[in-house]
Amino acid sequence: MNAQQKRFPARITLRKGRVDMTHGAGGRAMAQLIEELFVAHFDNEMLRAMNDQAAFDVDAGRMVMATDGHVVSPLFFPGGDIGSLSVHGTINDVAMSGAKPLYLSAGFILEEGFPLADLERIVASMARAASDAGVPVVTGDTKVVERGKGDGAFITTTGVGVVPVGLDISGGNARPGDKILVSGYLGDHGVAIMSSRENLEFETAVVSDSAALHGLVAAMVAEVPAIRTLRDPTRGGLAATLNEIAQASGVGMRLNEAAIPIRAEVDAACELLGLDPLYVANEGKLVAICPAEDTDRLFAAMRAHPLGRDAAIIGEVVEDDMGFVTMETGFGGTRIVDWLAGEQLPRIC
Repeated sequence: MNAQQKRFPARITLRKGRVDMTHGAGGRAMAQLIEELFVAHFDNEMLRAMNDQAAFDVDAGRMVMATDGHVVSPLFFPGGDIGSLSVHGTINDVAMSGAKPLYLSAGFILEEGFPLADLERIVASMARAASDAGVPVVTGDTKVVERGKGDGAFITTTGVGVVPVGLDISGGNARPGDKILVSGYLGDHGVAIMSSRENLEFETAVVSDSAALHGLVAAMVAEVPAIRTLRDPTRGGLAATLNEIAQASGVGMRLNEAAIPIRAEVDAACELLGLDPLYVANEGKLVAICPAEDTDRLFAAMRAHPLGRDAAIIGEVVEDDMGFVTMETGFGGTRIVDWLAGEQLPRIC
């Protein structure tokens, strides 16, 4: 009998088993869940040490840390699930500073009665996303709440990375005359979630754009180190993101509606649901602001990367003490793209 068999005489029944309160109680059941599910999928040297923390060396530069809670509903949706989303979302938050993401931590809040088969599916998806990105999960935590006091599974991930010396990318750096770019089609993630909730069917399936963007960012920074600002337009979509940047930088924004890439299916779904695609969440797109003289080089670098092949130049930064974001419409008029009022799409990430 090996050491694992001595500790756990019978393996967890993942196919038909369910989470119960003992899985978060700190005893043998919790230890077995961690070893047979989490460590089995996330396996790496730091995690196998089974400490309450992970210790690591870093290169010279500024440390970056980001944390993100994920409460998406449904847990599984076209193009992804809460597991891959939790990895991509936090990697992207770190990467938007120009940092190289290094490591992740993961915290799980599980509801009593949640199927272990679904939990394994989520963890396996997280592990694949982390492995594909080259950013391992090196520490974590699990808690269980009573039946009816959760909603299946919530995940919080925290990421750390390092910004190279001399790089300064921030939401407060935009200047009048700068150009505004996006890396591709907007609104895919939010519409994928809503179509799953409402059982909507379209001629072409709309899938989430969830992806880790640090490779794209690295290519962009290598070509144009003078990038002013990078943001991933998640909750509140493009509209909220640009309003945040305008306020932080003390400038205005002027957009060209015809230049903003939105799929016909997404546009149609938003019209059906009474939504504005500019406010719909994305999980695999970024907004970049750069000096006008660097625009062509940055645009080419984005288009050369698989995650930026549909990039577009959508507007420019202008002088405006009020910080308004405006858009020239397809009808030749101008409208204000204001902050989101209320909650357009709850439980989207």
